[in-house]
Amino acid sequence: MQIDAELIHKLAGLSGLRIDPSREEAMIQDLQKMLDFVHRLNEVDTTGVEPLQHMVTGQNAERTDQEKDIFSRTQALFNAKGADEQYFRVPKVIKK
Repeated sequence: MQIDAELIHKLAGLSGLRIDPSREEAMIQDLQKMLDFVHRLNEVDTTGVEPLQHMVTGQNAERTDQEKDIFSRTQALFNAKGADEQYFRVPKVIKK
């Protein structure tokens, strides 16, 4: 596949990007280098190589959740823009 100005304009339109015309040639060259690299990867013999599911072999360090009170209700609502005695007040977002 050859990268050209037409493909750059098509990709820009699909992605909603504006490309500076002065950068267009540099972008063509960069994308062509990336594509050439991917084609070179296709030449590598991967016979017998298992596909990776994760980049690391370790396990996540997890802890059990513990419920604890960090703030009282009064402290949590203290700086709220809109609140009553128990809840945060937010603007209505669902209209019927």
